[in-house]
Amino acid sequence: MTAVSRGFASDNASGVQSDVMAAIVAANAGHAHAYGDDPWTRRARELFKRHFGEHAEAFCVFNGTGANVTALQALMRPFESVICATTAHINVDECGAPERFTGGKLVDIETPDGKLTPPLIEGAIEGVGFEHHSQPRVVSVTQSTEYGTVYSAAELSAVVGTAHAHGLRVHVDGARLANAAVSLGCSLAEACAGADVVSFGGTKNGALLAEAVVFLDPALAADFRYIRKQSAQLSSKMRFSSAQFVALLEGDLWRVNAERANTMAALLAERVGGIGGVRITQPVQANEVFAVLPIDVIGPLQSEFDFYTWDERTGEVRWVTSWDTTEADVVRFAEAVARSLRA
Repeated sequence: MTAVSRGFASDNASGVQSDVMAAIVAANAGHAHAYGDDPWTRRARELFKRHFGEHAEAFCVFNGTGANVTALQALMRPFESVICATTAHINVDECGAPERFTGGKLVDIETPDGKLTPPLIEGAIEGVGFEHHSQPRVVSVTQSTEYGTVYSAAELSAVVGTAHAHGLRVHVDGARLANAAVSLGCSLAEACAGADVVSFGGTKNGALLAEAVVFLDPALAADFRYIRKQSAQLSSKMRFSSAQFVALLEGDLWRVNAERANTMAALLAERVGGIGGVRITQPVQANEVFAVLPIDVIGPLQSEFDFYTWDERTGEVRWVTSWDTTEADVVRFAEAVARSLRA
């Protein structure tokens, strides 16, 4: 069996970073207690506290949808709602799982760049105390967003302040939080400052089946171990997930991996941005590039390189770079784009 050709469809398409794979192999020696009662999980919890604050409580889960769903379950009741961007992963790409498992409602808001703002949030807070309406309870933001944009410290602070002023909790979908932190030149904690709970992504940062729910308000974590178990997100051999977080968080590997992905996205934008017929639609701040191409060249390009069409009506496409994207990958792809447009 052979892997598909290297492309720009998703940072999920890349393999496991070598140091992370080595950590998995090392954890495979001998026996260890199951369900997180092991040295690797204890060390991972210590490292999450180092990166997110001494009060942080972290729990390993299998995947990003599981992280988002269980985090939201801990924040809300079935008659409550989550305010999010229309483009949010919880709204578009989780097959209704948040609504099924929480019983609540997603209130999605159109945004030009994937980012919520205080006026947008306040415009969605309605029907408070009215028994016929779902009650607002959570604001969910994605950092970095599905458009590859990043909330600045001031923007995130304004969102968090608005939510908390209205008695709402803040959830951060941090599948690419590492990319956001690199973009902002800050720590992981600063990239989600003020949030109540974070879905922290390891998989897109070079890991394998390694995601975590990190409570920055530990009081909200009181019943989470039951929520995780009931939601089929409790791993019996948790040491293998935890060992990956140890590898990523012990030093700067998480930052090195994200920095490579971000740098390659910037290079890709630079290489294709000057090609006639290509229009980049969003600021390139993390590891995603969005561009509009003539619709008739998209299909032929996709037959050679793997990437997604974001909007079939407009010809907007999404290109995602990863921890293992090389300059040669970018140059080869940019040349193919130029060639397709000339043809």
